[in-house]
Amino acid sequence: MTVPGLSRPGALGGVGARTLPVPFFNILNGGKHAVDSTDFQEFMVAPVGAPSMAEAVRAGAEVYSALRRELSGRKLSTGLGDEGGFAPEITEPEEVLRLLVQAISDAGYKTGADGVSIALDLAASEFRQPDGRYKVAGDLLTSADMIDRLAAITAQFPVHLIEDGLGEDDEDGWIALTARLGDTTELVGDDIFCTNPAIITRAIARRIGNAALIKLNQIGTVTETLQAMAICRQAGYRQFVSHRSGETEDYFIADLAVGTGCCHLKTGAPARGERVAKYNRLLEIAAAVPALRYGMPVG
Repeated sequence: MTVPGLSRPGALGGVGARTLPVPFFNILNGGKHAVDSTDFQEFMVAPVGAPSMAEAVRAGAEVYSALRRELSGRKLSTGLGDEGGFAPEITEPEEVLRLLVQAISDAGYKTGADGVSIALDLAASEFRQPDGRYKVAGDLLTSADMIDRLAAITAQFPVHLIEDGLGEDDEDGWIALTARLGDTTELVGDDIFCTNPAIITRAIARRIGNAALIKLNQIGTVTETLQAMAICRQAGYRQFVSHRSGETEDYFIADLAVGTGCCHLKTGAPARGERVAKYNRLLEIAAAVPALRYGMPVG
């Protein structure tokens, strides 16, 4: 079996592709992607301890199903948000995290680096107030308060990655957040980086974050996308290839993640065709090129 785009030496990645990305499944939606749910936008599970891509996709699907059962048992909504995750009427992010830990256990997996880890995308710019504070579950928090809350979350729960933990215009807060958690937690910039090589270069110089979200159609061209990723690699920043909330069934970002040796890929919950298409493509690639190594270190 050959895989278009990976089997030819001159194609993206080609024979130089070595790594399969860990899939990050957004199984509970909040923020602007769901109505009456938590202020944090995405709660993801990542099967970092899986032995293969097939087992990683299985783990994501089984935890997703276990979460559905847990929500149903609590008489909470199992309706879906924009990215296929559930959107229950829960306001406290810590309560969501407790649910995810329970779902991981109910599905038969360990939590953490040898099992299934948790990742967050706060999209904090969306709940930052005009006075600079952050409104979370009715509480108004300063940047320092937000950093304390995120530090408490990473201490209490198996959360190893936080995307957009502070607002895009809160650079001083980002610097403080990185100094506080950057040695133990992957801090991904999306709104603050915009997949823009010039912005990422400046952020690296200011020690903002330690990883960048990569959205091809955010910067606009493959050339600029690859440039942004190269800048990250040179600085030791990880790259997190991502879908958008409004997706199609095109699966190119799966090829992009594999071809560039990116650590991980997020493309929504294991539900609906526009999300599942990317996971199916990862499975197809893994089956066709068994030499590709699955996984990444955590932290």
